[in-house]
Amino acid sequence: MNLRIRTLAIMLATFSLGAHAQTTFEEISADLNKAGGVYLAYPSVEAKQTPAPKGYKPFYVSHYGRHGSRYLISDKDYQWVIQLMHKADSADALTPLGKDVLNRLNLVWAEVDGHGGDLTPLGVRQHQGIAERMYNNYPEVFRGKRHISARSTLVNRCAMSMVAFGDRLKALNPQLDFNYEMSQKYMSYLCYHSPKSNVFTNNEKGPWAEEYRKFEEAHTNPDRLVSSIFSNTVFVRCVVNPREFIWGMYWIAVGMQDIETRVSFYDIFTAKELFDLWQCVNYRFYMGNANPLASNGLVMANAKSLVENIIESADNAIKDRSTAATLRFGHDGNIIPLLALLQVDNFDVSIEPSAGIYKHWCDFKAAPMASNIQFVFFENKGGDVLVKIMHNEKEVHIPVKTDIWPYYHWDAVKDYYQKRLATLPS
Repeated sequence: MNLRIRTLAIMLATFSLGAHAQTTFEEISADLNKAGGVYLAYPSVEAKQTPAPKGYKPFYVSHYGRHGSRYLISDKDYQWVIQLMHKADSADALTPLGKDVLNRLNLVWAEVDGHGGDLTPLGVRQHQGIAERMYNNYPEVFRGKRHISARSTLVNRCAMSMVAFGDRLKALNPQLDFNYEMSQKYMSYLCYHSPKSNVFTNNEKGPWAEEYRKFEEAHTNPDRLVSSIFSNTVFVRCVVNPREFIWGMYWIAVGMQDIETRVSFYDIFTAKELFDLWQCVNYRFYMGNANPLASNGLVMANAKSLVENIIESADNAIKDRSTAATLRFGHDGNIIPLLALLQVDNFDVSIEPSAGIYKHWCDFKAAPMASNIQFVFFENKGGDVLVKIMHNEKEVHIPVKTDIWPYYHWDAVKDYYQKRLATLPS
């Protein structure tokens, strides 16, 4: 390749990464569900699988998946908004739109009551679908009486995601031997956050907290929405905290895509209001889970033990061919640093908030509901092992040399990450 062609290739690659990272107001406006950030329901999978090089067959899959779609973390996240709206209704302080919103909230409560933090039926279906596509894409892996290790964090929605995933594989091949585990023993890599990183990521006392507070204050503008819902200014002045109300309605609105009740609250927002609120959420997730410049790799390093487990499990599966898959189930706060540590596409970008985080990093692209990373291993008759890495079932790039992308030589991948792990803070 001559210099001119090589330079063009580098420019095209850089442009591709920039286009991947860039998120715009127009993109959010075209699909308001994306304003939910990590509440985005798992997107449809349309990417095609690149055939393996001639002579290579799949034999093992290593996986880490976020739990599927869930209800808001607590019943209180719905209750306080609904109670406030009922109080306003009793005081004759709701506009016609406010009364309509209250009716919709009552419909929502009929479904969500008692389910705070639980996996939703959609979350079950998401993991069933991912499992079925994995089975159909790599049938050689799941033939016969092969063993599958499945482990989740101690959170119920993760365990239920694990069971939904595993039960679908078991239905497709009843001979598969499953070992389901939800244990404190595995939390050191399934959901690890170092004490030092917890100091940095604290959104009240962390070194970035005051800058973020000013950012959120500038991007939270509730007056228009509040005046469209409440008709009595005295009631608003004495009872309603406008900033808390717009945030409460935001979380309910963006969470509707993850539940079964088919009503929407997007009509009470402008697209700009949703975009601004999403920017705040995206800011917090970047600073708390990705690779912010000020962290010096400390946050990203939370995934070190997980990468070590991926390497160790893969080497064991290469030696002992009884294992078909290693399945792990956790949270967005585990997927995001894993993407950064692995340097998948542009998810390891390291910037200051002043650069405009949403222009460089995006939470709903990193970790929507049921987001997952898959390492799929292939081997030829000569014993050469290749690996392909997928993020949300799409083939991705990592900074390891290869002439057969999306396939990489496992020895080169393992060597690269072991050296990278050695450079990261503890």
